[in-house]
Amino acid sequence: MPPELELCPGRWVGGSRPCFIIAEIGQNHQGDLGIAKQMIRMAKECGADCAKFQKSELEHKFNKKALERPYTSKHSWGKTYGEHKRHLEFSHDQYRELKKYAEEIGIFFTASGMDEMAVEFLHELDVPFFKVGSGDTNNFLYLEKTAKKGRPMVISSGMQSMKTMRQVYQTVKPINPNFCILQCTSAYPLQPEDVNLRVISEYQSAFPDIPIGYSGHETGIAISVAAVALGAKVLERHVTLDKTWKGSDHQASLEPSELAELVRAVRTVEKALGSPIKQLLPCEMACNEKLGKSVVAKVTIPEGTVLTLDMLTVKVGEPKGCPPEDIFDLVGKKVKVHIEEDETITEDAIENHVKKVKC
Repeated sequence: MPPELELCPGRWVGGSRPCFIIAEIGQNHQGDLGIAKQMIRMAKECGADCAKFQKSELEHKFNKKALERPYTSKHSWGKTYGEHKRHLEFSHDQYRELKKYAEEIGIFFTASGMDEMAVEFLHELDVPFFKVGSGDTNNFLYLEKTAKKGRPMVISSGMQSMKTMRQVYQTVKPINPNFCILQCTSAYPLQPEDVNLRVISEYQSAFPDIPIGYSGHETGIAISVAAVALGAKVLERHVTLDKTWKGSDHQASLEPSELAELVRAVRTVEKALGSPIKQLLPCEMACNEKLGKSVVAKVTIPEGTVLTLDMLTVKVGEPKGCPPEDIFDLVGKKVKVHIEEDETITEDAIENHVKKVKC
């Protein structure tokens, strides 16, 4: 049984379930609550399953010197890194308002808890699942405390080694079996040669009892669609309303038209993955009737003749007769009727013919 996980109430991921698509708003809202709501609605309208933010309690995520560090980047919202981050950080009440708004329009809402106190708040906020950003994936104390909350977890793996990811699995699994791991490379924007989608298969082999997904920072949608074709059951992409806005994540984000196209492409690929059973399908019957070949008499074959291979050939025949794959089975069989040259050899013309059942 392929691994499945109830990531949100009533929404399972894994197995043959549809891929769960997370629109990562992060801090691309520019510190503006109105823009944040606009982005939640955009995620919903584009077909994403979840709108996700990033929540930090800054004094718990950074030490004082990190917050006081001068920040002169063109993406800066303040003179220091602390001022920059405070501009982009929503309050607890604002998070409650955003979650309520998401519920009103019918999309799941969560956030990455960027430190232990942020996880405490998100737990109080009653988010459906915790997202563990790549920066905390090797923070085993954080992982243990988060796992003990009992909520499902989605864990990104940017900047980590396979050895570390095995430790992550061994740390979380005994405490909370309801989690999945996402292949991720922490570069913005991400170049194709650094994506390493084959890690998805490696994770599937190493951790066969949990769903595996993909968190992408590349431009465009092709790589993310390929990740789903490889079996990613959770897909996370950063989104923005305008890639030219100030902020280091916008360039690696999808604008609304791209997000909508990604969702459509993923759903198309999921349909195309279909069944592993190879068989003649109903949709192929018309082509098979028109162009499917049959065994045909290469020469005139009198009644009672024992067939040899040099008497037989394969052509598109009218009416349809024995299928080409049966030609070797016909050798040594006796015909019950006279068959003219170029005439289709039908099953009822063969003595003691047993029709094969196609599986």
